[in-house]
Amino acid sequence: MTTWPILSVVTFLPLVGALLVYIVRGDDEATRRNSRWIALWTTLITFAISLILVARFDPAVTDFQFVEKTNWLASGITYHMGVDGISLPFVILTTALMPFCIIASWKSVTVRVREYMMAFLVLETLMVGTFSALDLVLFYLFFEGGLIPMFLIIGVWGGPRRVYASFKFFLYTLLGSVLMLLAIMALYWNGSTTDIPTLMHTAVPRSLQTWAWLAFFASFAVKMPMWPVHTWLPDAHVEAPTAGSVILAAILLKMGGYGFLRFSLPMFPLASHDFTPLIYTLSVIAIIYTSLVALMQEDMKKLIAYSSVAHMGFVTMGIFAGTMQGVAGGVFQMISHGIVSGALFLCVGIVYDRMHTREIAAYGGLVNRMPLYALVFMVFTMANVGLPGTSGFVGEFMTLIGTFKVAIPTAFFATLGVILSAAYALWLYRKIIFGALVKPALMSMKDLTFRECLTLFPLVALTIWFGVYPKPVLDMSAASVQQLVNNYTSAVTAVKAAALMQ
Repeated sequence: MTTWPILSVVTFLPLVGALLVYIVRGDDEATRRNSRWIALWTTLITFAISLILVARFDPAVTDFQFVEKTNWLASGITYHMGVDGISLPFVILTTALMPFCIIASWKSVTVRVREYMMAFLVLETLMVGTFSALDLVLFYLFFEGGLIPMFLIIGVWGGPRRVYASFKFFLYTLLGSVLMLLAIMALYWNGSTTDIPTLMHTAVPRSLQTWAWLAFFASFAVKMPMWPVHTWLPDAHVEAPTAGSVILAAILLKMGGYGFLRFSLPMFPLASHDFTPLIYTLSVIAIIYTSLVALMQEDMKKLIAYSSVAHMGFVTMGIFAGTMQGVAGGVFQMISHGIVSGALFLCVGIVYDRMHTREIAAYGGLVNRMPLYALVFMVFTMANVGLPGTSGFVGEFMTLIGTFKVAIPTAFFATLGVILSAAYALWLYRKIIFGALVKPALMSMKDLTFRECLTLFPLVALTIWFGVYPKPVLDMSAASVQQLVNNYTSAVTAVKAAALMQ
């Protein structure tokens, strides 16, 4: 077990599954059935192996663990993989949610099923690789590679405006990433390496820090997405198939926050400190403005998409507060949001499969026909609001406490977002679930099937468990977050002390 390259196995096993799906043959129905089962078993086995990482992970160690390093390309570019307390929760979140996506697509995707399952398996490899890569070039390849399968998932299996939405998604995210590539080249010229752990301890000149921070910010801000570069997200969510929306909200958005934690704070601490007021401003605008926009939506998916932008505002605010509670809260909020927002999109997909519309006005009184669905939807709605006892509360509360320590006005205005989130989430729930059942089309609605229960009940359990007992996630990341905050604080303090001496 000590020499087993477990991280590479977890990363590339989905590719093996994609290859098996590709070579499977038979008549159309048999091919579709086999493709689904191969994809499901591949994701389940990948998740099971990833749990070995959790079992063998030492949360007290701040260094990277399960490290694999091999010469790869010329001039010191290596195949370097590893995880710490910050990246491991995202790896587990990715592998855990993929089986739910396959199950959610079991009946709803009926055309090009082989290609659909292959796209999801390739996407899983690229997402896990992004969180595990310890070389800048390797990270960039995984980070950008994820655009291609997601582009296809939206563009081929999406809604009526799928081509427009997929190109908008692709162009927005690619434009920011071109700037990041230039910054990676500049860091290589400065440090003569693309090794991330080495660059974390390499001095970067103040001027280069500023430009490199802005270049990385351009990529990560679009990915999260932050206001005002968020406009691609509602279109992508509305047109994407249900499982595509789950992965987009739960995993792909988190790559931006992970990038801030992995690169912006450790490598460019002075620039991060200088640009903190900008981050605070954009975060507060995102929290308040997109919450108000969510209140005006007529489409369920659009409302949840805008709420995601608001919740990511709490994450960026907490990360750049530079406090232990703020950063730890940002990490927890991303994990919690991955579970809750993914579940909300699954809930929307369930009623869409029955009614083929996401218009809020088309529903009402569903509790009369779907009591189990109403109960499950209520749990995720409460978590989205940030009700104590759900995972949504822990992350928001910690980011607000962490920010309050260093920027009271920012924390005060961000708290308004909590009130607004209750307004739009409860309004949505009331319009869909409560009221009299008067619309004829809703009279024959069936409650949750066994397959749908299989996708939602584990997420309900996680939402409540992490709300009552958040210790597993917080402990896993505590040592790494503490080291990140200490290094960031000491770098900023040293510069301030030097300025005072002058």
